[in-house]
Amino acid sequence: MLKRFINIWNPGVYHGKSARDNFFEGWYIKLISPDMKKRWAIIPGVFNHPDPDRRHAFIQVLNGMTNDVIYHRLSRDSFQASSSNFSVRINDNYFHSDGCVIDINSQGQKIQGELKFEGIEPWPIRFFSPGVMGPYGLIPFMQTYHGVLSLNHGIQGNLVVNGQSLDFSNGRGYIEKDWGSTFPRAYIWMQSNHFPEKEISLTASVATIPWLGSWFRGFLIGFHVDDVLYRFTTYLGSTIKSLFVTDKYVTWSVLGNSRSSFINEYPQYELIIRAERGNGGLLLSPELDGMTPRILESLTASISVELNALDKDGVEHKKIYQGTGICAGLEVAGSIEELVNIKPEEEQG
Repeated sequence: MLKRFINIWNPGVYHGKSARDNFFEGWYIKLISPDMKKRWAIIPGVFNHPDPDRRHAFIQVLNGMTNDVIYHRLSRDSFQASSSNFSVRINDNYFHSDGCVIDINSQGQKIQGELKFEGIEPWPIRFFSPGVMGPYGLIPFMQTYHGVLSLNHGIQGNLVVNGQSLDFSNGRGYIEKDWGSTFPRAYIWMQSNHFPEKEISLTASVATIPWLGSWFRGFLIGFHVDDVLYRFTTYLGSTIKSLFVTDKYVTWSVLGNSRSSFINEYPQYELIIRAERGNGGLLLSPELDGMTPRILESLTASISVELNALDKDGVEHKKIYQGTGICAGLEVAGSIEELVNIKPEEEQG
């Protein structure tokens, strides 16, 4: 019990050691080659269910350029994970914070190779804010927990996929994870660390959050620029000015006053996001009755970002950053009309 409590401040570890039924845990590992022509996501994880026949480990593989998704379902007994650090084994596959070893041969897909990760940049951990979820990470009855294990890092190594060598050396990566009972009823997620400037990264999500018999619209945004992580989150009192979704775009504007610094230089910050949706592959996500094809994920989206500092009257005082991230991950899932400000078809422009 004490170990489980301590691990609240260690989102990368396996949290399901004492979990029994209706529990999932998965690590999302994004891989982009230096020429950006190879865009892959590898998702190892585990799914527990009251029905023993539905319990299993898995490695889900997305080729972001072809949108092909292969779901490798493996024995539950093949899954081994540490409860003290990010270290996951599934048969001969090994995933950890410093890299991964892949050895898959099923569903007509053979992948072998080793990758090393350099310069991992995790979301900051603080006593009352154990990661990206802030104080919500301390609450024991959340439907889904979320962790950002690396906003941005380098990659060295290559993978051989069905005889073709994919060189990821000097590429960029990103790692996050989710665990809990099911995914939210509706959510939007986006991420890019391929802005013109190498050290810039964005991760952002908004979802329906069940809460004491009702629900609320919760969101988490981290924008790392100029060695500062600007955080816009529900628990920090940030607010959504607007959120619209069409078949082509997700446009999102938020206000907040928090950055990872002891003193805020300005009273308030405004973040404006315009994400252009790309084609995607259909990932499986956890539901109470099993892993279900539900998530259309793109690795060909682009995200335009504008960060402004505002004065005390809410007027733009300084433009901190404006640019576009590519090779972006983007997911729009579920009953999105519950999240947006107006119906998608009402957006103009």
